[in-house]
Amino acid sequence: MSDHTATGTDAPPPPARLAYGRSTWKEVAHLLADLPCAVAGFAYSVVTIALGVGLAVTVIGLPLLALGLAGARGMARAERARARKLLGVRVEEPSRLPRRGGFFGWLWAQLKDPVAWRSQLYGFVRLPWGIVTFVVTVVSLFLLWPVLSFLARGLANVDRAMVRGLLSPSDELERRIAELESDRGVVVDTAAADLRRIERDLHDGAQARLVALAMGLGLAKEKLLDDPDGAAAMVDEAHGEVKLALQELRDLARGIHPAVLTDRGLDAALSAIAARCTVPVKVGVDLPARPAEAIEGIAYFTVSELLQNVSKHARARSASVELWRSEDRLMIQVRDDGVGGARLDGGGTGMAGLAERLGAVDGVFVVDSPEGGPTVVTAELPWRDRGAGGGR
Repeated sequence: MSDHTATGTDAPPPPARLAYGRSTWKEVAHLLADLPCAVAGFAYSVVTIALGVGLAVTVIGLPLLALGLAGARGMARAERARARKLLGVRVEEPSRLPRRGGFFGWLWAQLKDPVAWRSQLYGFVRLPWGIVTFVVTVVSLFLLWPVLSFLARGLANVDRAMVRGLLSPSDELERRIAELESDRGVVVDTAAADLRRIERDLHDGAQARLVALAMGLGLAKEKLLDDPDGAAAMVDEAHGEVKLALQELRDLARGIHPAVLTDRGLDAALSAIAARCTVPVKVGVDLPARPAEAIEGIAYFTVSELLQNVSKHARARSASVELWRSEDRLMIQVRDDGVGGARLDGGGTGMAGLAERLGAVDGVFVVDSPEGGPTVVTAELPWRDRGAGGGR
């Protein structure tokens, strides 16, 4: 018996595998595609800028240049997608240009768009680099195979830097514009919701009660001579209605902007709403001065909403409210020892609305509420000094 049969059947060889990983081949594919993409981008940039500048003395020159710049934005979008797919580069998309001012507004916005001009510059500088990357990659594939992965990574890193440097939004300002556009929508929606709430409260509460009061006084006037005792009873009932209507109006005014907040600041105002909470609340306010009226109002309504949640949902035995200033931020922290489980996305607790309101003014809203408690809600607001004459 031969040695082969004595030792049994040989184990099968391992499956064939490519020498390099998936990321290397993606980088190689990107580098090989650089040349055709660079030729297309260079040709587009040269033609659109040459035609636009050359015909600028005519009526169609500037519109042609503006159209070329608008198209450059589209080509840059395709390049960002290619880099995202093959190089793993995550670059934020620039915000859209504002649509206002008719044709001339559009023309001016396109001509001064920094994103489009950087996209055109990207098309110019890509051609020589695309030639270099294509040649080096092809040669490495056939002659420098052992070092292909290192060369591909180095060339791809240069591509990544170019995409980030020339095809990203216009620094922080561009991103800030997009954030402000989103925040403006939140502010408008919040203001509209507040107006609807005030209108509903007036219509269903104080207004209805005052209408009933007017009718009751009219009936009492008719009975004044014929039935003085009945008229006196109706007037007494109307007096009670007046008290209830005044209380409802006070509550509504307190919900809009409480007088104690205007007169005495956050410490007194928060102590007042803490006293109305169904659980004992400890309030600590450590502020060197009063913030701007708008920030003070947002802080008040944030704490008010959170304490209402404690009363309605937390099943807590105690709670605490703390406010302090940390550099240029107003810090708010509300704790309770309840059952926990509060989330930003559910439960009808209004947490999501609070987060949107604070986000609209560059604020931060964080909820830490594990099941079983305790719940700690931390909010941050930008500190703005109170203007001259803004408070007492």
